[in-house]
Order: sequence, then C-alpha cells, then structure tokens
Amino acid sequence: MKPPLRTKSVGTKVSEAEFALLEERARGAGMRLGEWVREALLSAPAESGPDSGEVALGEILALRSLLLNLHFRAAKGEAIPEPEMRGLIERADGSKIERARERMAAVRPAASAPVPEPETAAETESEEV
Repeated sequence: MKPPLRTKSVGTKVSEAEFALLEERARGAGMRLGEWVREALLSAPAESGPDSGEVALGEILALRSLLLNLHFRAAKGEAIPEPEMRGLIERADGSKIERARERMAAVRPAASAPVPEPETAAETESEEV
C-alpha cells in the first residue's frame, strides 16, 4: 500500500549543535533526518502527563518524605499509629508528581542555558582587564 501523499510542511530553526544532534539521532535510527523528525513529532504524547523522569523522581521524593518522618519519630522513640502512617503515605503520594515537577523545573533553566562558545586567543587578548 502506498503511503499517504504529504503536502504540508512544518519547520523550525535550530542551532548548529542542535542540528548535529538531530542528524546523529536520525543516523542512529537508520533514518533520513526528515523521516526521523516526522516520526519523533508524531510519536510525541498528545497529553502532557508525567514523563518517566518525573514519575521516578516523584517516587524517590515520596520515599524520602516517608523515611525522614519515620526516622525522626524513631529517633524520638515514638511509635507511629497506623492511621497516622496511612496519612503520611497519602500525603507523600498526593504531592509527589507536583514536587518532582517543581524540582525538575528548578534545574531545567540551568540545563537548557546556551553553552558559551569557547573564546579564541585573539578575543581574550583584546579584552581589557
């Protein structure tokens, strides 16, 4: 069966480094760049649910919260009644994805900041100290 006729185009501007990365990923998948980009766009999730990194970080943060609460109480020699323990678990589970997203958002600006181009010797010499 013949693939559908594609008559529409989607475009974007990328940096040299981004373009090289896209080409590398396409080559790694054994595809031409255009095919790989189309596949990546069409396979992107339609809804913005939590990604696997957010889920994993959320679970870690929930476990951390429970562990700290339990350790604090144990260090004081206090027992935790079952209803209170269930409340701690529900609270940790209820906020884990939101907390993970907050943590990831806090580090994303630093991770996505443009990497400065290396200075050449001529540029360094022309700057005043």
